[in-house]
Amino acid sequence: MSEQFNIETKCIQSGWKPKKGEPRILPIYQSTTFKYDTSEQMGRLFDLEDSGYFYTRLQNPTNDAVAEKICELEGGYAAMLTSSGQAANFYAVMNIAEEGDHIVCSSALYGGTYNLYAHTIRKMGVEATFVDPDCSEEELNAAFRENTKAVVGETIANPALTVLDIEKFAKAAHAHGVPLIVDNTFATPINCRPFEWGADIVTHSTTKYMDGHAMTVGGAIVDSGNFDWSAHADKFPGLTQPDETYHGIVYTEKFGKGAYITKATAQLMRDLGSIQSPQNAFLLNIGLETLHLRMPRHCENAKKVASYLKGHDKVAWVNCAMLEGDKYHDLAAKYMPNGTCGVITFGLKGGRDASVKMMDNLKLAAIVTHVADARTCVLHPASHTHRQMNDQELLEAGVQPDLIRFSVGIENADDIIADLEQALALV
Repeated sequence: MSEQFNIETKCIQSGWKPKKGEPRILPIYQSTTFKYDTSEQMGRLFDLEDSGYFYTRLQNPTNDAVAEKICELEGGYAAMLTSSGQAANFYAVMNIAEEGDHIVCSSALYGGTYNLYAHTIRKMGVEATFVDPDCSEEELNAAFRENTKAVVGETIANPALTVLDIEKFAKAAHAHGVPLIVDNTFATPINCRPFEWGADIVTHSTTKYMDGHAMTVGGAIVDSGNFDWSAHADKFPGLTQPDETYHGIVYTEKFGKGAYITKATAQLMRDLGSIQSPQNAFLLNIGLETLHLRMPRHCENAKKVASYLKGHDKVAWVNCAMLEGDKYHDLAAKYMPNGTCGVITFGLKGGRDASVKMMDNLKLAAIVTHVADARTCVLHPASHTHRQMNDQELLEAGVQPDLIRFSVGIENADDIIADLEQALALV
């Protein structure tokens, strides 16, 4: 879609582009396979000589239309959907790293992502070094090794709400000849487009704001097309040397800027199969059509709720980068001037026990594992999503024992505040 259109229009119009006589609404191509007339036609698809559909584990028209929409929203070159955000984060790294390699990560990551990089890929021979996102440039550069293949961070960390200094991390990554991968789940491209600040690859848990209704689990990877893999050919042999599983194809030579996503689809998705179902992609697309309407309301409500909590005598602290005086207010104003997201965190003066008791007394806000959808919900990360971490790992990830993650929905803000008020009165 032409860049002349604003992002609001792209939420509605990008992706599916019906031709004469085709459905106006994106169809669900609920088929595992696709028919061809000759064996040669099918063979050319398996050789990556022709583009087309032959098996949904690799590609599906519904999925591709939604991936194209997300790609246009982020201002990228190519994109793919995955079965979950975790699958997207796994593929994003393992598409360019292999046994014996190393990555640099911001320590302020979602607990599942931290575990993925700290433990799971370590078993596959890829080691991660975690750095404080607020570290100096010198400290950040010191984390790199000869075998470093990528730098990873989150635009807004879940649940620490740390705002990543994208330019600082991009500068360091590029100085060492590697890409910056940014998880943009919380901000969404409505509030931040990391490619404009130097990021090379963006991932999403589309399960969150993009879906917006807690209906479908999914993920996405978007490649900017800006990183020059050939300029660092020795670092990225998977992209710049022949792939014998596809008759010696060299991805950078054959697909140019599309090399990264093509390899991730043709190789990782082929072998690991974390595909998003066409039904889920269809529902995700419905969510994307209202993303530009929902995000401002989430931010408006979150700021109101955070302001209320900050003035409450039972509240010890509040994190919301949209509030003046917040540690990350200036960075948020730089990278996300229209708002951050609807998630805030806070703790009570009574500590962990008081936090849990308050949560148990909420009526409108539900205690759920989910975050970032239309309904207000709440979670205690130390007891739930991050319970696999020890105390030191929790602190490094910015998760205090009393931290309450409060995902502010798009209900009336006064009703959300009233629910908090009655629950706090019982603590």
